[in-house]
Amino acid sequence: MLALSASISILLSLILYALMGGADFGGGMWDLLATGPRATRQRKAIAAAIAPIWEANHVWLILVVVVLFTGFPAGFAAMMTALNIPVTAMLLGIVLRGSAFIFRTYDSRLPAVQGHWSRVFGTASFFTPFFQGVILGALATGRIRVTDGLVTTGFFAGWLTPFALACGVFATGLFAFLAATYLTLDTEDQADLQNDFRRRAIWSGVALVPVAGAVFLAARQGAPELFQGLTRGWAPLLLGATGLCAAGALAALQQRRFALARIAAAGEAVLILVGWSLAQYPNLITPDVTVANAHAPEATLRLLLLALAAGALLLLPSLVFLFHLFKGHRQSRAVDRR
Repeated sequence: MLALSASISILLSLILYALMGGADFGGGMWDLLATGPRATRQRKAIAAAIAPIWEANHVWLILVVVVLFTGFPAGFAAMMTALNIPVTAMLLGIVLRGSAFIFRTYDSRLPAVQGHWSRVFGTASFFTPFFQGVILGALATGRIRVTDGLVTTGFFAGWLTPFALACGVFATGLFAFLAATYLTLDTEDQADLQNDFRRRAIWSGVALVPVAGAVFLAARQGAPELFQGLTRGWAPLLLGATGLCAAGALAALQQRRFALARIAAAGEAVLILVGWSLAQYPNLITPDVTVANAHAPEATLRLLLLALAAGALLLLPSLVFLFHLFKGHRQSRAVDRR
């Protein structure tokens, strides 16, 4: 029960990271792809949307790592060994992205300098979520083998498979869709920019459909245990609910009901992660590392869960206040300007 609770805390942290940090990455993608006469204004809108909370977003990724190495040390060791290359690439992307965002903000305003930092920021925003998706996909392939706590399949197993790479593409597309959908509300006082992001949200949401289909089909051969988990019992209902959220988000965007579109897009992301986790459970690394054989002693898990509960009492109200302070006031000003 304690190990299950710790694994649920990892899932909840991943969900929060996807909903906030994922949209943050997506904003960087649209920053790189900003074009036309409103490109500068688009970039300013993106920067204004992510600047107040972009550093806070990585709290959730740090929490995932801390809970993983504290609660499931054997699983953490195997993951970091087998997936050393994509994990390192992901971390480099996070560092490059954050550094470029700061340097662009405070460096020279010359177009050439700004363009240089924008390209670094945008490029890192693309490949970081790609590797995050690849890592999650690799864990389900069954290609990473662990014997007596040692990884026996080297540094390239799992993550270079078609299934894992397709997961990387899907994660990138999902985050782009989330960001564009969120930005339709963040630009509600600028109708032309709102239309720009509305169109991008619709395009990316539609493009996500065939990518999701490709991931699902690739799972049959690339992650057979995960595929079985997604095609039996509760899974069809969950997949149907995910599809309804996706369709609802696109319909709401088409009808310019942007608040509803944001809720539906977030619901889609949540259901995707919940479905993946339930289909993957109890495996941490399919098939050798599970929640049952990789968890820490019960005394450690008990203290970990107590620390998480105490931390949540401080962190969650602070996060709500942060959103209210930077987002709520801006939306109030937008209403006043109308």
